[in-house]
Amino acid sequence: MRVVYYLWLRELKHYARSRPQIIASLGQPLLYLTVLGFGLDPVFRRSDQGSYLQFLAPGVIAMAILFSALFSGLGLLWDRQLGFLKETLVAPVPRAHIVIGRTLGGATVSLFQGVLVLLLALIAGFRPVRVAHIPVALVYMALIALVFAALGTTIGSVLRDTKGFQVITNFVVMPLFFLSGALFPLTDLAAALTLATRIDPLAYGVDGLRGALTGVSHFGLSTDVGVLALVATVFLACSVRAFGRTQL
Repeated sequence: MRVVYYLWLRELKHYARSRPQIIASLGQPLLYLTVLGFGLDPVFRRSDQGSYLQFLAPGVIAMAILFSALFSGLGLLWDRQLGFLKETLVAPVPRAHIVIGRTLGGATVSLFQGVLVLLLALIAGFRPVRVAHIPVALVYMALIALVFAALGTTIGSVLRDTKGFQVITNFVVMPLFFLSGALFPLTDLAAALTLATRIDPLAYGVDGLRGALTGVSHFGLSTDVGVLALVATVFLACSVRAFGRTQL
């Protein structure tokens, strides 16, 4: 398991060195929190839904984790081009350990990104119903990060071109985000839209975060944990299988 620790630590060191990138990545969440959070707050209050910032913040946190985790798979393609992947593949270690190390590293970095956005939301005026529930929220954030880091690794293992990765992930990211209930409640939707939200794994992550931080849950916290854990297991198995077929 030494290689798992090495690859996990490598991702963390790379993240720690990319300070300008970290600051730049906070721009979009800040825009959502301020422009949408305060701009749509009067409309949300008139419909007796309370503060829109309170509703929106968990979704923005999940969005930041989604983007960071999914794009962690891009590192596989860069490693292929720089020759690091070749050194890794010829090492006498199971490829499953390589996948687990990379996925855990990407998930940990994404979790840190989510924590930064949570702090940003607190500065903007978001308030959890109970501070004691923040550790529960961190569990959901970690599950979201693991799910989409595994998906990013799977995509990065299948593709060989960075442009193709960006096209596919952009095609995946936006539907996942908009159908997750991050921007609107999941109640009283059209039947087709309700079905789409139920098969979106991010919807359960957003719902779990919202339940932990604001006390309002649509699916139920136990359902959210179960679905996220199941999807994480499936995506991790897919990433191991896809990476096992990777050729130099």
